[in-house]
Amino acid sequence: MKTQLTFFCELQAAELKKLFEDRFVFDDLKTLNAGISLGILDLSPERANVVRKLNRLEIPVTAWLLLPEEQGYWFNLGNYAEASARYLAFRAWSEENQLEWAAVGLDIESDINEMKRFSDERGAVIQKAIKRLRDTKAYRVAKKAYEALVTQIHADGYLVESYHFPLIMDDREAGSTVLQRVAGLVEIAVDREVLMLYSSFFRPHGHSVLWSYAQNAQAIGIGNTGGGVQAGALEKVPYLTWDEFATDLRLARRSGKPIYVFSLEGCVKQGFLPRLVTFDWQAEVELPKTALVSAGRNGLKGLMWAIERPLVVLAGLAGVIGTVLMIKSHGKSKKTGKQ
Repeated sequence: MKTQLTFFCELQAAELKKLFEDRFVFDDLKTLNAGISLGILDLSPERANVVRKLNRLEIPVTAWLLLPEEQGYWFNLGNYAEASARYLAFRAWSEENQLEWAAVGLDIESDINEMKRFSDERGAVIQKAIKRLRDTKAYRVAKKAYEALVTQIHADGYLVESYHFPLIMDDREAGSTVLQRVAGLVEIAVDREVLMLYSSFFRPHGHSVLWSYAQNAQAIGIGNTGGGVQAGALEKVPYLTWDEFATDLRLARRSGKPIYVFSLEGCVKQGFLPRLVTFDWQAEVELPKTALVSAGRNGLKGLMWAIERPLVVLAGLAGVIGTVLMIKSHGKSKKTGKQ
């Protein structure tokens, strides 16, 4: 079974240029038949030059669209106008520099500024989340805007990927948008949805979380091997060791889904990239137990289902109370009749 491998790369222009000055990086990517999902942090000449090199070597490159941090960095429920403008600027830059892209990636995550403020301004951030939860209209407007953006990207000839944390799947299975509204996320139909199943974020149950979601995922993101933005609790998360990384790779391959690795720069720094060239994908891997994770997911889905349908829950509760009162009343009537 051929392994489809893509590396996320999220570097500022100067660091990106330096990374790709190493010809062995290109050699390893070619040997692995791997692609790159390149974070578009800017529209600089340095970034364009790297893309042109990758294009010449026929290494597939996906444009992973990002915003300035003051605009939220990742795409979310509140910055769809900025996301659309970013795409148009990216398209003009790509045409000007004659850049070729395998796809366009939309990273749907919470506002990075809220994540950074959470520890110091927890109350304000929670209040904002509650306000989003109540505002179903704002969610519908944002969803339509992102759907229009996907339509436009398709019309321009690109495939579209989305990058989501796994709880989006539980929200969907619950027939809910509760989690999305609270966290500022938006689910959209794309050509490929990549779940960011980063076991480093879920220690000591990281492998179990990965395996629990992998079965129904379209594509699997594993990590973090190093790099990325530092925001909130993410600042204290240790990077994957080689053994952890190898287990994640084998589990992901066992699922038969395309694999996305965060990140290329982390793999290069830790010496993982050349080790992948001779990696034994066929080696046995112990399948993690998922009962605990499944129980937690089912409980979360039940909660989101109930929050999404408060009137149904209230009607059901009223029905139960009414039934209990009726039974009690019937019992009293029988006692009275006997007397």
